[in-house]
Amino acid sequence: MSDPVRLRRLIEERLQDTRPAVDPRMAYPAGVTPEANQAIRQFFPAAPIAAAVLVPIVEHPHGLSVLLTERAAHLKHHPGQISFPGGRIEPSDAGPLDAALRETEEEIGLAREHVRSVGYLDPHLVLTGYWITPVVAFVQPGFELRLDPREVASTLEVPLAHLLDTANHHFRERMVGDVPIRVHDIPFGGHNIWGATAGILMSLYRVLK
Repeated sequence: MSDPVRLRRLIEERLQDTRPAVDPRMAYPAGVTPEANQAIRQFFPAAPIAAAVLVPIVEHPHGLSVLLTERAAHLKHHPGQISFPGGRIEPSDAGPLDAALRETEEEIGLAREHVRSVGYLDPHLVLTGYWITPVVAFVQPGFELRLDPREVASTLEVPLAHLLDTANHHFRERMVGDVPIRVHDIPFGGHNIWGATAGILMSLYRVLK
C-alpha cells in the first residue's frame, strides 16, 4: 500500500484498543516464524526482564517511514545492529509506553511532544533475557535528534512501504540449541535488519496484511 493516508488509517484501525501484555508467557521468540515458537522456547530465560521499544513511524508528506537506530559498536550485545529505541522498564515508569518514550528521549533525543502512540504489538522474547513490548507511534516531522554516543552510532529512516513489501522479506536458517529455525531478514541499502527488530516489523506486517 503506497497511499500514506490510507496506510496511517489502517494502522490506527488495526491497533485501536490494543493493550500491552502483562504476562511474559504471552511473549514469543523474536525474529522467528510463529511456527518455530514452541520448539525453541526451552532455550529462552524462564524469568525474562520486562522492556519496551518504540516503533516510531514518521509522517512525512511524501510517505511514512520508520525511524531506526544503529547500535554503538562497543556495546556488549548486538553491536552495530539496527534496532528500535527502547530498553528496560524501570519501577519509576508508568508502563511500557512511558518506558519507550523515556528511553527514546535518552537514546536519540526525540521529544515526546512529537510522538503520538496508537497501540501495541505482541510482545517478543529475546535470548539476552528480556521480553519486549513494542509501542507503535506516529511521529510528526520537524523534530531534532541528539544521539547518545554511548548507545547509538547513527539513525536511519526506512520507508514503511519497503518494510511491508514481501519482496524484501528474506529467510535464513539458524540454530537455537539443537533446533533449526527460519528467521527473517529485511535488507535496506547497505543495512540488514534482523533479530528482534525484524521480528517486530514482521508482527506489524501480519497485523496489517
